[in-house]
Amino acid sequence: MLHDDARPLFDMRRLALLVEVVEQGSITAAAELMMYTPSAVSQQLRKLEQEVGQPLLNRRSRGVVPTEAGQILVGHARKIVRQMHAAQSDLDQIAGLKRGSLTVGTFPTLAGSFLPLVIRVFKKRYPAIGLSVRSARFDELVADLESGVTGLCLLWDYPWNPFHDEAIRVTEVFRESTVILVARGHPLADREQITMEELRNESWIVRAEAHPVVEVLQRSAHDAGFEPTIGFLANDYQEAQAMVSVGMGVAMVPRTAVALQHPDVRVLSLGPEAPLRRVLLAQRQDKVYAPAEVAFHTTLLEVARERAGDYL
Repeated sequence: MLHDDARPLFDMRRLALLVEVVEQGSITAAAELMMYTPSAVSQQLRKLEQEVGQPLLNRRSRGVVPTEAGQILVGHARKIVRQMHAAQSDLDQIAGLKRGSLTVGTFPTLAGSFLPLVIRVFKKRYPAIGLSVRSARFDELVADLESGVTGLCLLWDYPWNPFHDEAIRVTEVFRESTVILVARGHPLADREQITMEELRNESWIVRAEAHPVVEVLQRSAHDAGFEPTIGFLANDYQEAQAMVSVGMGVAMVPRTAVALQHPDVRVLSLGPEAPLRRVLLAQRQDKVYAPAEVAFHTTLLEVARERAGDYL
């Protein structure tokens, strides 16, 4: 098959080999991973360079690095290989090779709060469907969805940075508010609702590693006219609650993060000024949805409607 300009299309297997060689930094390592001999890989890459008409790799004593042309082609090839894996996954489902199974992507706060409610109902209704759950960071969730590792996944966004990807269809599941955590003995602990201005002089406990909730805190504090003082970086929300409980500071978290509430922590509302985040169900636009995915989609939205008021 030829392009309009009569140049041949690139061989898919050679593109996949190129991607693996660049990612491994070595022809030998890529060959071992893909169960080829190094000479076979080198031969295929030479043929790909002939197809392209220019060098793709610089051979060095300790491996290989892509040329400028190699970097450009690898960028495109990664997308093509991912799409081919997704196509194979879709075809497997149609052929019945994965019938009755489903893998769902999610993020930790939802995996520890809302999602188990959905899974309980789903398993009761569809006991024959094998359900797997993958909890990961945002970028990993999107990559897993695009490559067909997951059939659908749960994501989130905030009004100032709405999620948009033309290849992914999203459905809003519910909206949840951001709340404030204080120790039971804190002067504000008896209040039901407070304002950010009242927290101006507090020390804040936030999630580490540039977690999205840090941006939520900074935006809220700046709107209230102050710069938050960070007193502790927590690895997860349970650690954050523990530090709040002993008076190390206060914390701002999404409401689903306190599904398991520490006994010495009080949850306070920010009222109308509370930042809201959307929880989204994401699926690929271009695929044929398997029966298990349709069933999970329906169950999830049904449970979300029943619990709509729990997270505001």
